[in-house]
Amino acid sequence: MFGLGVPELLVILGILVLLFGARRLPEIGSGLGQAIKNFRSGMSGKDEIDVTPKKESPKEVPEGD
Repeated sequence: MFGLGVPELLVILGILVLLFGARRLPEIGSGLGQAIKNFRSGMSGKDEIDVTPKKESPKEVPEGD
């Protein structure tokens, strides 16, 4: 995994705990996960709903009385 071993990951985790505190780490993790999920769904574009109103073709008015 990018050349990172267990000791390097533990050092990174320790730095994150010192910077943000243990209480904020779950919030940061869930926010990051939600951002990745939204990015993937945005890239696929399958679930997108088009809400643009469709233009109506002009209706022909019958001539005559």
